[in-house]
Amino acid sequence: MVTVTGASGYLGRAVAAELIAAGHEVRTLQRRPSTVAGATDVLGSIDDPAVVARALDGAEGVVHLAAKVSLAGDPAEFRTVNVEGTRRLLDEAGRAGASRFVQVSSPSVAHAGASLAGVGADPASPADARGEYARTKAEAELLALARDSAALHVVAVRPHLVWGPGDTQLVGRIVDRARRGRLPLLDGGRALIDSTYIDNAATGIAAALHQAPAVHGRAFVITNGEPRPVGELLAGICLASGVRPPSWSVPAGVARAAGSLIERAWALRPGADEPPMTRFLAEQLSTAHWFDQRETRAALQWAPAVSIDEGLRRLASHAAAGR
Repeated sequence: MVTVTGASGYLGRAVAAELIAAGHEVRTLQRRPSTVAGATDVLGSIDDPAVVARALDGAEGVVHLAAKVSLAGDPAEFRTVNVEGTRRLLDEAGRAGASRFVQVSSPSVAHAGASLAGVGADPASPADARGEYARTKAEAELLALARDSAALHVVAVRPHLVWGPGDTQLVGRIVDRARRGRLPLLDGGRALIDSTYIDNAATGIAAALHQAPAVHGRAFVITNGEPRPVGELLAGICLASGVRPPSWSVPAGVARAAGSLIERAWALRPGADEPPMTRFLAEQLSTAHWFDQRETRAALQWAPAVSIDEGLRRLASHAAAGR
């Protein structure tokens, strides 16, 4: 039996469904019903030791996706969920006798603001990571990998910019901002970036669970392996969703400075929504971040099955069906 945390989220649902399709019994842990056919839900928070113990009872494997994901917020909340929640799951996985633990992380844990071009999974660095989300996810990844042992095989995977039909996070925010004319290109959108179609992210994470005995103690970045200029990817998502792509550009330096000011303002008086720009977001939109996938594919015995172009076609079909 495999326990999947965060299965009410976009990627968590896809991972739980993939594991069920592969023949696993799946139990999920999150605050809301997962809606994953065939999964057994345990509803509650990873802050609650009793709930965590119930969710992991008898588990052979754990896939940990639950996290606080935001561009802004109370640092204590990020730490409680992303760091202490991971610590609690690792403790309980050990008590339950689980043998495999997949920590779903993020490439942002090793991104210090400069371009990442053709790199692998560099070590997570909380000191250099940008923003509370990246910092606490970096701490959580290091914490998880430090628990790797002959008894509990721990693998960290970092899916990058996951998107697809039904995504209300990346796709939803891109489309909403483009529709309102609030999605600029930074430096013309020329930075080369990787992304990951949802099906590929789910199969990659499942592969990490299956290959954990052979690759434990290591971190891997998962992407489609098809770097494209950020402006081209944004345009593809917008056109597939039936909205006009962004056409106005802002110098990256201006956006970074504005992002820093907005972050400080949000810290004093948080808005009801995500801040329109942060320094981290400006860096993500203006610097290259694409990754050498040869080690990931060889180690996990995995390859993406859905190309970016096919993913955009599926996104367009989904959007058209909803209109």
